[in-house]
Amino acid sequence: MTDFEVIVGGGGMVGLTLAAALGGAGVSVAVVDRRPASAMREPAFDGRVSAIAHGSRTVLAGVGVWDALAADAEPIREIRVSDGASPLHLHYDSREVEADALGYIVENRHIRQALLRRIEALGCATLVDGASIGRHERGPIEARVWLDDGRELAARLLIATDGRESPLRRAAGLGTVEWRYDQTGIVCTVAHERAHRGIAQERFLPAGPFAILPMTGNRSSIVWTERSDIANRILALDPDSFAGELAWRFTDYLGALGIEGPVFSYPLALTLAERYTANRLAVAGDAAHAIHPIAGQGFNLGIRDAAALAETIVDAVRLGIDTGSVAALARYARWRRADNFAMLAATDGLNRLFSNDIAPIALGRRLGLATVNRVPRLKRLFMRHAMGELGERPRLARGMPL
Repeated sequence: MTDFEVIVGGGGMVGLTLAAALGGAGVSVAVVDRRPASAMREPAFDGRVSAIAHGSRTVLAGVGVWDALAADAEPIREIRVSDGASPLHLHYDSREVEADALGYIVENRHIRQALLRRIEALGCATLVDGASIGRHERGPIEARVWLDDGRELAARLLIATDGRESPLRRAAGLGTVEWRYDQTGIVCTVAHERAHRGIAQERFLPAGPFAILPMTGNRSSIVWTERSDIANRILALDPDSFAGELAWRFTDYLGALGIEGPVFSYPLALTLAERYTANRLAVAGDAAHAIHPIAGQGFNLGIRDAAALAETIVDAVRLGIDTGSVAALARYARWRRADNFAMLAATDGLNRLFSNDIAPIALGRRLGLATVNRVPRLKRLFMRHAMGELGERPRLARGMPL
């Protein structure tokens, strides 16, 4: 007899969301994470945030954590998209789609804390902390994992949510399609004098997008895409010079700026797993895909992975189907890989379109932004898509129970 129905390898936000969904539906699940639970419960502020689309909020509400997050979530009331210094722009307003918000910005630490507390309150969910999966075997009846601290676990299904480099995916022989952009993402939090009023900015500059995302208080998260050679020089500057480079791009519309917390940087890349499932294995979140941050949709794709995979597993359990079989996982594989590929292609195309200063292309894209802005029906369609309210959505994303 197996220890669990499901083992989730990786206790990041996607893995914890999946475990909360499964545990809430009565499916026995273990989450294995190398960090000790004490560090996961009380993480320090590190400046990392996630953009949570309206549809992802519905999923988080469905797994029982949104009420705990609401006070720490800053609503995005409007989004302003501009291209360089052009006066032509695209403006999204939540009132145009009769919504309270287009999405929310929440610090990652708050998301992890809320999910962890929910898991600890569920009788069917177990956190196995302070250890990593050293190796695993997948047989005809169960998947068995050996942790690096000597513990051994077994389940019908092993799920890899262990990041874009995913040791579990690699060990299972699942290949990827990938390439690196000649761009680096710089992420930090700034405090400013004036209120942002819930307005997010996406400014397309020749080297890449510069996003200003509203956080609670007079704070904003910066997601700054820069050419890698230039980014390396900027990151090597002293703090005052770095702040000057940031302020020049930010402009002074919110008054004086001050950087809060650390500055992060990471090389930007595109990754898509060639297959999402194998015998007694599925991949989700960054282990399945990594996209350009141009549209802020990475975490939302992972949330939809978790909701779709939870639905697939719960349906299999109720029908008495072996949850680890390729047949049981086939729907998840078709469903999520198609959706993720579409978003990957869209973000890659947008980055290539906007990350240059070729005059004819610049004119065309600026006219395109202005055209969408002037066609209400088309603009509302784009807004609903960004809110995660179109396409084949899992039950949790439609506000339905598993």
